[in-house]
Amino acid sequence: MATFLYKLGRLAFRRRHFVALIWVALLTLAGVGAASAPTPGTTSFSIPGTEAQKAFDLLEQRFPGASADGGTGRIVFKAPEGEKMTDADNRATVAETVKELGDGSEVVSVTDPFTTDAVSKDGTVAYASVKYDAPGMELADSTRDALEAAGDDARAAGLTVDIGGDALQAAAEPGATGEIVGIALAAVVLVITLGSLVAAGLPLLTAIIGVGIGVSTITALADALDLGDTTSTLALMIGLAVGIDYALFIVSRYRGELADGRDREEAAGRATGTAGSAVVFAGLTVVIALAGLAVVNVPMLTKMGLAAAGTVVVAVLIALTMIPALLGYAGRKIRPAGEKRRPRGAGKAARSEESQGSEKSQPSQEPQRSQESRKEFDTSEKPRAAVKAGLGTRWANFVIRRPVAVLLFGVVGLGAIAVPATQLELGLPDDGSQPTSTTQRRAYDLLSDGFGPGFNGPLMIVVDAQGSDDPQAAVTTVTDGIKGLKDVVTVTPAAFNKAGDTATITVIPNSKPSSTQTEDLVHAIRDEGAGIKADTGAEVLVTGTTAMNIDFSQKLNDALIPYLGLVVGLAFLLLIVVFRSILVPLKAALGFLLSVLAALGAVVAVFQWGWLGGLLGAEETGPIMSMMPIFMVGVVFGLAMDYEVFLVTRMREAYVHGETPARAIVTGFRHSSRVVAAAAVIMMAVFGGFITSSEQMIKMIGFGLAIAVFFDAFVVRMAIVPAVLALLGKKAWWLPKWLDRALPNVDVEGEGLKALDSENSDPDPDKDRELVRA
Repeated sequence: MATFLYKLGRLAFRRRHFVALIWVALLTLAGVGAASAPTPGTTSFSIPGTEAQKAFDLLEQRFPGASADGGTGRIVFKAPEGEKMTDADNRATVAETVKELGDGSEVVSVTDPFTTDAVSKDGTVAYASVKYDAPGMELADSTRDALEAAGDDARAAGLTVDIGGDALQAAAEPGATGEIVGIALAAVVLVITLGSLVAAGLPLLTAIIGVGIGVSTITALADALDLGDTTSTLALMIGLAVGIDYALFIVSRYRGELADGRDREEAAGRATGTAGSAVVFAGLTVVIALAGLAVVNVPMLTKMGLAAAGTVVVAVLIALTMIPALLGYAGRKIRPAGEKRRPRGAGKAARSEESQGSEKSQPSQEPQRSQESRKEFDTSEKPRAAVKAGLGTRWANFVIRRPVAVLLFGVVGLGAIAVPATQLELGLPDDGSQPTSTTQRRAYDLLSDGFGPGFNGPLMIVVDAQGSDDPQAAVTTVTDGIKGLKDVVTVTPAAFNKAGDTATITVIPNSKPSSTQTEDLVHAIRDEGAGIKADTGAEVLVTGTTAMNIDFSQKLNDALIPYLGLVVGLAFLLLIVVFRSILVPLKAALGFLLSVLAALGAVVAVFQWGWLGGLLGAEETGPIMSMMPIFMVGVVFGLAMDYEVFLVTRMREAYVHGETPARAIVTGFRHSSRVVAAAAVIMMAVFGGFITSSEQMIKMIGFGLAIAVFFDAFVVRMAIVPAVLALLGKKAWWLPKWLDRALPNVDVEGEGLKALDSENSDPDPDKDRELVRA
């Protein structure tokens, strides 16, 4: 592979105009496709195999036109002090608001609180329910604007009006200011790492082009493939992070090759052949982790994972082709690693020396590299590169001298941070987790105060009595059974369909939607339904937003272990091929699990327990989003293997080229630690931008991914990994001979490039010359 990528890098360097034209054309094509694509319609959200989804499907069949999965809104009214909502003026104001809402687009129905008994017992609070024909996440912006503006006249009349319900939910966007700050910080890190604005600009430029192609393609296909806005958000987040990192590794290696005395085209080829090989396998681990989300069997997650994986593939291809092409354009503006900016007047002398011709300088190039190589293996002499990477080298030497202490400190420290994860409570956020400054939260609190906390999460019971001899009696049995259950406040009368074989019943719990008591009630109703089916033949199904959230969380929990086994197993096999070792991939997987558990512990401490919540803007505590564990496993695993591949492949490269295991660790750190640290800081900056979002879910994802990258890059890869390798010594690179023969040789270390060195160092430069007669 290294030889193929070496040739690809040189070809892209020479044919840079053609390569740049191809990528610009692809970006233009994707942009035109996105601009001309039809507006996406309603994106369906389904959870196949769950009872709540089965009930929704049954409602669509038995109650046609009822929009069972349509969005809902609630306008909550509170009378001024000393008045009641039943007063004539207040009733007239509410009636006018209800009429105005009923005239809106996408509205199926609006209830009048005075005809549906939606007034609190003390008469101070009332609410009107709005039903839409599209899911809340997919409503048009104009529909949401109309809902928010509906209470303006009522407020002017003196009523307190707040609005809740899933109709106000929109695809949450990260804070724009935070994203700008994150990218700006990434630019600063790139300048410091690569030494010039031009070199720093290349990773940013290629990452933006890659993300532009990926997101534009998703937008163009959104209507045809039923893709939601969250798909683009994930692709943007992952594509930007890995795009910058992959380009950074190749540009950094290019500067190192220049420092070894290679000409620019050769350096571009070598950088692509060595660092590019690591990019390919690092990208494969990310693709495996994201595409593996299909195991969960939730269409939305599958589409998100595949779309983000496609964006990662684009990032890899751009890093392997466009980066060498742009290096050709940059020319001398990108300096060798360790070279300081020359003083004025020195450039002319350098150009004069460089123009002497390659014939004079070429014969001495290879001996010079050999001499530098011998110095590199000589531990008694301080290498030139060590001066520039002194911190990484000193840290690696410290870890080699104290491997047990470093290992214990890292494992115990992360283990302690992971302790809160044992108290992890999963759920999906509702309006009760919104900041108190939002109208959704105020409406939530008003309903809780006026009608009880369970009123914000009603359960819908669907009774399929088609197989019952007496549907009316069966439904009555269901209603009476539910009334006798614990934690039930209200059970509404059953509403039958036209055929009279299916009925819906609304149950108001006594506890809030995200509580364990409500979850227990859902399970109790289902247990009760099993006995009713045996007695009457009627099937009882529990659905509604609350039940859907519970089923979704359970499905994700059940899929976590199979998903983890699949992703880690495939990546383990891939890393065996890359490192040609059993213990190194095993150590990589165990270190990843430790960093993810520590990150989950930090998420629980902040968002569930409230530690440092005010500092991060997490105003309300509550259950952790049910997607968080499996989402972090997928995303963080792929990114963690990036650092493993980039850091450890350089160690293996040194070991394969003859260094001792301990010295190979130092060499790997000298060449890669600074770049890996910079890549981790950049990724943390990109993810950290999402912490500024006003949405609790996006804030949680941003914090979880940023802290997971910190733990994995700086504790696991920079401390635990070298400590374990130092303790294992040569055993770290052990591989059974039969397995060594069976595995394909992908040549990540660039062994195949040695043949090119032999060809370039011909001992008899005159053997191919022909005699020319005068």
